[in-house]
Amino acid sequence: MKYNVKDIRDKFFEALSPSTKYSIEDFNNEYDNVNHTLIADSDYMLSVKFMNKSNNQDPEYQSDGAAGFDFRADLEYPIEIPGKNSDNNIVMVPTGLYFELPSNMELQVRPRSGLAAKHGITVLNSPGTVDCDYRGEIKVILINHSPTSFTINPGDRIAQGVINSVMTRELLNLKKVNELNKTERNDGGFGSTGIK
Repeated sequence: MKYNVKDIRDKFFEALSPSTKYSIEDFNNEYDNVNHTLIADSDYMLSVKFMNKSNNQDPEYQSDGAAGFDFRADLEYPIEIPGKNSDNNIVMVPTGLYFELPSNMELQVRPRSGLAAKHGITVLNSPGTVDCDYRGEIKVILINHSPTSFTINPGDRIAQGVINSVMTRELLNLKKVNELNKTERNDGGFGSTGIK
């Protein structure tokens, strides 16, 4: 028997939902005997729809093991990000990309390590989160932490996108209580475990 991975995935999220009677135990009983070699590799792939209204190439992963794909600047002309001593060292750069994410997924907008290490350019709200119900253009908020200005040219790779699964409100039940379970750490905050 060939199983449909989408059905299995949907059943798994149903089992996680507090609003259904279908439990993780039910899921395990139903799919415990699945022979995963009967599932085609393409069935494991999750489709993410996007539109590219820029003149740049479509986003792509640069290697087989890459976690993210590049966002490119959708600009008509170069823009300058003044140095950190300026009052306006923050810019919002359009990408011309629009995404339709599956439910329970998010798109994270993260800095590119080369821009950060060599030029002090990073994503201000890092990582920026794009929710699954957002359909607008992806824009990247960049800040210049270096003392010198930096120029962004049309088509430059300015950030990277990483798509992750998240526990959205349909899978979570925020439950208000008067007391939390105690742990060994308890309320030990920043630096409470030391450096070494």
